[in-house]
Amino acid sequence: MRILLVEDDDKIAEFVQKGLKQAGFAVDRVVRGEEADSLMQHTPTGGDPPYDVGIVDIMLPGMDGLSLIEKLRREGYSLPVLILSAKSSVDERI
Repeated sequence: MRILLVEDDDKIAEFVQKGLKQAGFAVDRVVRGEEADSLMQHTPTGGDPPYDVGIVDIMLPGMDGLSLIEKLRREGYSLPVLILSAKSSVDERI
């Protein structure tokens, strides 16, 4: 299983990436939403998407995580996504 990790905080990314790799997953990490979008666009026509799941931080430099997810959904990607968030209020997290 290939996982796309989109996280700009080095400590968090290293922790998540290390755990996933130890569990046997292949993990590619990028720090910006635009980079993640570019990687997703490299899907051959009619081919399988390059990733099985995405782990996306909400607060990213440039294109934020929610904008990235919305863009991918508009383009027809059904990639399952886990959202990382440092938001503190319940309303912000929902």
